[in-house]
Amino acid sequence: IVSPLVRTEFSVDKAISSARLYVTGVGYYEVYLNGEKVGDHVLDPAITNYNKRVLYETYDVTEQVKQGDNAWGMWLGEGAWRLKQQEGRWAWYGMFMLLALYLTGSKDEGALGFTQEQKGYMMGPVVAFLYFLPVITGAIADRYGYKKVLIISYAIMASGYTALAFIQDYVVFYIAFIWLAIGAALFKPLITATVAKTTNPKTSSVGFGIFYMMVNLGAVIGPVFASKVKDTYSWTYIFLISAAVIIFNIMLVLVLYKEPAREKKQGSLGEAFKEIFTNIFVAIRDVKFLVFLIIIIGFWAMYNQLFYTLPVFIDQWVDTSALYDALYNIWPAFAEFYGEPDKGIVAPELVTNFDAFYIVIFQVLISYMVMRFRPINAMMSGIIIASIGLALTFMTSNVIFIVLAILVFGVGEMASSPKINEYIGRIAPKDKVALYMGASFIPMAGGNLLAGIISGEVYGKMSDKTNLLIADLKARGFNVPKLSDDFTQTDLMAMGTEKLQMNEQQLTSYLWDTYHPGQIWIILLAIGLGTALALFLFDRLVMKKKDASIQA
Repeated sequence: IVSPLVRTEFSVDKAISSARLYVTGVGYYEVYLNGEKVGDHVLDPAITNYNKRVLYETYDVTEQVKQGDNAWGMWLGEGAWRLKQQEGRWAWYGMFMLLALYLTGSKDEGALGFTQEQKGYMMGPVVAFLYFLPVITGAIADRYGYKKVLIISYAIMASGYTALAFIQDYVVFYIAFIWLAIGAALFKPLITATVAKTTNPKTSSVGFGIFYMMVNLGAVIGPVFASKVKDTYSWTYIFLISAAVIIFNIMLVLVLYKEPAREKKQGSLGEAFKEIFTNIFVAIRDVKFLVFLIIIIGFWAMYNQLFYTLPVFIDQWVDTSALYDALYNIWPAFAEFYGEPDKGIVAPELVTNFDAFYIVIFQVLISYMVMRFRPINAMMSGIIIASIGLALTFMTSNVIFIVLAILVFGVGEMASSPKINEYIGRIAPKDKVALYMGASFIPMAGGNLLAGIISGEVYGKMSDKTNLLIADLKARGFNVPKLSDDFTQTDLMAMGTEKLQMNEQQLTSYLWDTYHPGQIWIILLAIGLGTALALFLFDRLVMKKKDASIQA
């Protein structure tokens, strides 16, 4: 999520005896005066019922205001108002956390039975496309109206979710997934633009305040809801319920959404697109900035393994019954709700979902701890910690260890991810901040592309249980039928237990000990540590002469 900056200048003709700054709004913010952060608070003001009461903060800025020219600025996000948008996030996260499992699961269990390689070639490019497209979809809304484009966006998403519920063919599913991504890309820039145009000068800066913890509420709730729907009904209902949520949002827009005032754009849509890409080119023509964007691709490629690879890894290699038992001993009712009591396990997607829980619980603390760090140092430290945490999740098949490793990963994520956009805003020339922030999609898109390759080709060769079993059986001289509707992954596992005279647990242990699928951790750790090292060299060698204003 891109958090914009606003800045203005003012002059003081007389000597300063006392100066106070009063800030209020319906979200969170960081305010700066003459290049220095005002106050040491985070997450001010407190959340209230904004229809009845809005709190404000008072800062003594006597020492920061100077006679002559001054400048103040706000670091902005999307504000606590974003809680109203959680329905859309439930739909997306509920589907996306389970998508890798649905694509690669056994057909006789209701999944699609695609290979890991097919999964990677689909998820990586399509999600990269989703992150790239909003850079131009905002121009569409500016010309044709926010409400109209928002309704079109929701209609595309609803039809996309519905189509995905019934499609079994790989190519057709791929096309439907792209269609869904187009709808989501139309939606992304509309919300930020709506708030920008409906707040007044007194509340605009805080109206955008981003609370990373709030964003993850959708990530917490969506997968839990989707997992329960899958277990109770079927995979199909996950997509249908997502479509229903989006249709409900369409009704809300039709009834409640008021088209904000907007400046009528001159020129054609093609000219607007040309201007957008020209601006991006201007930004990436800055070699230092381009190098930074390329480096950050590594972080997003590593981070996205949480969605692309880890759920599949847990499903294939990890017995989650120990986690269910531990939760049951602590809180039986929660264990029965969160887990699957009839099986005594916790679903793979809900193991990975602990990351979102950790963010909701610890983001405030982590933000407070890193607020005094230089953004580059916070990023490097966070990426190192996240890399170690992610590597630890693949080192073992012990589910308790994995849950703790996800906590380590989450700490690193919380320390580094919010700082990326902050750093972009700080290294950009003062008159080109918005232009540079517009290019921040590049590493996210590139990271998803690389994540797809790692989750597909790399995982498929090194760690995929299906591929390893097929290779083992063929090496022993057995004729293994090609996977199909008539010979599913479940049939393959049954064949493996029969031919090797093992039960399913013994077969999994044998494959784990023989082929060491967890060694993919080495690649993930190398990518993460390589990214941190590249940032270190970038700071020391490339940014050495940069203005001291990039300091936190």
